[in-house]
Amino acid sequence: MKLMSDQPQADRFNAEMPQIPGVSEGVTPKQPGLNPALRLVAALLGLVVVFFFGSRWLLRAKHNDSPAASPPPQIEVPAPATDPSAALPRSTAAEPEIATLAEMGKPWSSKEFFFVNRFSSESTRAMLIRLPAGSGKQSDGYWAFAIKAPFGSCELEYVTDIEKLRQDYDFRAAKHPMVGNPCSRTLFDPLKLGSVPGDIWVRGAIVQGSDLRPPLGIEVKVKGSDILAVRME
Repeated sequence: MKLMSDQPQADRFNAEMPQIPGVSEGVTPKQPGLNPALRLVAALLGLVVVFFFGSRWLLRAKHNDSPAASPPPQIEVPAPATDPSAALPRSTAAEPEIATLAEMGKPWSSKEFFFVNRFSSESTRAMLIRLPAGSGKQSDGYWAFAIKAPFGSCELEYVTDIEKLRQDYDFRAAKHPMVGNPCSRTLFDPLKLGSVPGDIWVRGAIVQGSDLRPPLGIEVKVKGSDILAVRME
């Protein structure tokens, strides 16, 4: 009795491999390759990415190596100019001097000052004008007045430009400097006297305009070589 078959032992343990239709035994299926166009696009994209990141790295390294930027230059801004009115003379009871005869040596010379009220200590901005000629007393050759108009909030101006009087104020008869109110276009003549209520005559008669009276006058005296402002209307 035969206990073993005549078939070789190795063949008895060799399992049958399943057969795939259309595929011969022992041949590995061929993998499909990439399209050449897709390969070119992928290569170009890779180059772009490498160039982008490489450029950023180089720029960052160059920036880190560059010296620190210097701060912007400081522009020196001049301090605000001092108020010119702070240097104006102040006529007080103790020191009424506002100018010297030498300062006002020429006709139509002018100078601003502050007149301080002897009772309330209130300061009023004023102007002194040298007139061409006096009549009798030396002090008559000067006229001082408050710059603020008697009524309202406007400030008077001393106009020495004859053409401005003729054009801006439309006063064709202007022949010498005058004091004007730019708000009402009123002109006051320093060489003429005008009256105020109470039959009082004051300098600065109105020659054009609608203002009710001449500027508030300030009495002037001459003492030695000094000009004093002693009293305001």
